[in-house]
Amino acid sequence: MPKITIGIDLGGTRIKAVAIDGLGNILHQHFQPTNDGDDTIWKNAILNALHEIKAVVKCAGSKIGISAPGLPNAHNSAIAFMPGRLQGLENFEWTGFLKMKTYVLNDAIAALMAEARFGAAKDRKNVVMITLGTGVGGAILIDGKPYQGSFNKAGHIGHMVIDSEGEPDIVGMPGSLEDAIGNCSIEKRTSGKFKTTQQLLEAYRNSDSFAREVWLASVKKLAIALATLTNILSPEMIILGGGIIEADKDLFEPLQDFMGKYEWRAGGNQTEIVKAQYGELAGAVGAACFAREILRNQKI
Repeated sequence: MPKITIGIDLGGTRIKAVAIDGLGNILHQHFQPTNDGDDTIWKNAILNALHEIKAVVKCAGSKIGISAPGLPNAHNSAIAFMPGRLQGLENFEWTGFLKMKTYVLNDAIAALMAEARFGAAKDRKNVVMITLGTGVGGAILIDGKPYQGSFNKAGHIGHMVIDSEGEPDIVGMPGSLEDAIGNCSIEKRTSGKFKTTQQLLEAYRNSDSFAREVWLASVKKLAIALATLTNILSPEMIILGGGIIEADKDLFEPLQDFMGKYEWRAGGNQTEIVKAQYGELAGAVGAACFAREILRNQKI
């Protein structure tokens, strides 16, 4: 049987844990609330999830990966920086707590790992992934490997500047992509008329002129960001994930139109833009992949 690896995704709302084999098959999955606000509860919840998986999947090995928001440290043994939520996560060393060698990865990079190994980007070499949800996350694959960069900060595409005169976002960048399309800014962008992107889209589909103006302005800014990334990184594929992609054609059709205006398609080449295949288990599956590959490379 292919070797089995455990992956756990620590989200703000739920903890998702899986055991996968070497072909990416999910052998067992476990869900439970995070209960952010009490780190004793969610840390023990992760420990309990690990115990359950090892009890059900008898041959689960000693490899475990954890996907979490924030910036990992240089050794991927803990999240070094995660301001604002999940108090107790920063600099918490998981290996000692779980009594298994544990590797920690940013959640967006973990999602890209799942797509790169078993999903939309399988066998691709140079890929960018962007997650569109409450905020805007991102991850970069170069030559088939996740790129974390110096200080493990690479991939925070949501903080790309789209409007230099815009208001600063949570990291101080003016007019960022996150503020242009993330659900976190929907009330500000619509002067309080809509509270969620879903409400905005419903009005857009009902031919509300104000909703149309706001939505298409956001998609236009997304296209400008993607076209900029194609110039900087020249990926063969961009994967879009997160809740906002459920807009389907209302997102992808105008996005393709705008890309036709802004993408530099030298020699007729253009970057493929696709929808993520993995859903809510992407972080857990990707974390398992990451841990397995680190350990495998260490043995070479």
